Amino acid sequence: MASTFTPLHDRILVKRTEEGETMRGGIIIPDSAKEKPQQGSVVSVGKGKSNDEGKVFPLDVKAGDTVLFGKYSGTEIKLDGEDLLIMREEEVLGILKS
Repeated sequence: MASTFTPLHDRILVKRTEEGETMRGGIIIPDSAKEKPQQGSVVSVGKGKSNDEGKVFPLDVKAGDTVLFGKYSGTEIKLDGEDLLIMREEEVLGILKS
């Protein structure tokens, strides 16, 4: 990635994991008909969520984590030709450990 992007506050930048070519009965399913994966890798994270007194609470997720998120979570953006998602940490359902 050529640009450096740092999300603000409790937001994270996620790159979806790519799925392989899906074939059912010898028919290749076009990209427009495929479901988008609900799993991705965290590219960068913000500093954390702050309360009314200004105290900042760090995020539980960190860059490099593999996360699961909801089907309609986040905002899709294109940065340096890559499709990425910006979402709040609260939209993350969990962190996958391998």
